[in-house]
Amino acid sequence: MTGDSVADVVIVGAGVVGTAIARTLAGFSLSCVLVDAACDVGTGTSKANTAILHTGFDAKPGTLESRLLSRGSALLRSYAAMAGIPVERTGALLVAWTPEQAAALPSIEANARQNGYLAIRHVPVPALYAREPSLGPGAVAAVEIPDESIICPWTTPLAFATEAVAAGVRLVFSSAVTGVTDLGDAYSLETSRGSLRCRWVVNAAGLGSDVIDRMFGGGGFTIRPRRGELIVFDKLARTLLRSILLPVPTARTKGVLVAPTVYGNVLLGPTAEDVPSVLDTATTETGLGSLLAAGRRILPGLDGEEVTATYAGLRAATEHSDYQIYVDGARRYACVAGIRSTGLSASLGIAEHVVAELDAAGLVLRARPEFVPAPPVMPYIGEAGVRPYQDAGRIAADPAYGEIVCHCERVTRGEVRDALASPVPPADLGGLHRRTRAMNGRCQGFYCAAAVSRIFAAGGP
Repeated sequence: MTGDSVADVVIVGAGVVGTAIARTLAGFSLSCVLVDAACDVGTGTSKANTAILHTGFDAKPGTLESRLLSRGSALLRSYAAMAGIPVERTGALLVAWTPEQAAALPSIEANARQNGYLAIRHVPVPALYAREPSLGPGAVAAVEIPDESIICPWTTPLAFATEAVAAGVRLVFSSAVTGVTDLGDAYSLETSRGSLRCRWVVNAAGLGSDVIDRMFGGGGFTIRPRRGELIVFDKLARTLLRSILLPVPTARTKGVLVAPTVYGNVLLGPTAEDVPSVLDTATTETGLGSLLAAGRRILPGLDGEEVTATYAGLRAATEHSDYQIYVDGARRYACVAGIRSTGLSASLGIAEHVVAELDAAGLVLRARPEFVPAPPVMPYIGEAGVRPYQDAGRIAADPAYGEIVCHCERVTRGEVRDALASPVPPADLGGLHRRTRAMNGRCQGFYCAAAVSRIFAAGGP
């Protein structure tokens, strides 16, 4: 990977924020490299979250997070519609179970309006149960946030990366940044696979962002990984709810929610536990037990439903309550850190902000002549739209779309083939899983893993 060429910008971190910054910078006459220690985009926090497209109604007013979340949510809704990213506007109900929680609802409504979200509204208890008849007994009050939505967290960073690559951004995977040398007019980034030279660096390394920041003389924050465990219920549980069911948040966490997913499942979680290691994504008996207990209260019918999967993700929390974003023109360095759980929803707003700050700090941004940004049309892997196995015309034109290789998720041989031949192909079965849903169903690959693995190993059908 070592060479004499000097890129204008290297973005460290190919999660949803890093890929959003890459596709935004790709609109200018710059040479950009997106580097990540993992073998694919979106392998960290970006793939292991609650998959909710937030409105930002509950962000702290006046913070950078509040502003960028509101802006990013609007941008992502528009982008998702163009790129075919699965989104469903289910709305959310924030439910109070005690008089103390009910007393907090007016301040939450006032907070939302201060953030510019005016659609929040009180829901009488009879109307709450009419809308969600499977809700557990004992709710005393609720408010509705009609624009909260569910989204595909896997397709989003992949769409950003695909657009960036089409515009000339170079992806460098399996390359952990281990050091930096200031060459005066450029930097040499040392990685586990050689060096990269560049004029500017954007640190969007998520859970590793404090390590990168210290390489550039920072140190104003420390990543304190917060583990969130989640439980995925089988698709037969999907009829139990229509909306995202939110708890009244505390000062430390937004609490345990129950939500539908764009894949037709039901999600319960997350927990919130500070852990010492950025590698600790293990689920625990205690954590999962606490979630099941909460689920029984919120939606008692879940107790009789099958669990498809459990997983844990780490949020890049810091000792600060707001995003840690700054650009230092003298050092030709941008830090984009402390994004926590709102990074998916805020990603395009963060990218827009960072690029404007880079411009102000001295990075020369010239629009590319005759360049028209064009979001890619991504393969649709949600349940609300038409999947290839349901499309008779598509199957007639190419029978591979009628040959199912993963029966739980109805994934076809044609979809696997297309993923392997895509501009940002999967490097492993996990990447294939995120692009197609293969092996993501109730059998977790027990039936189809051998066949899918053979196709993957062969590089296609």
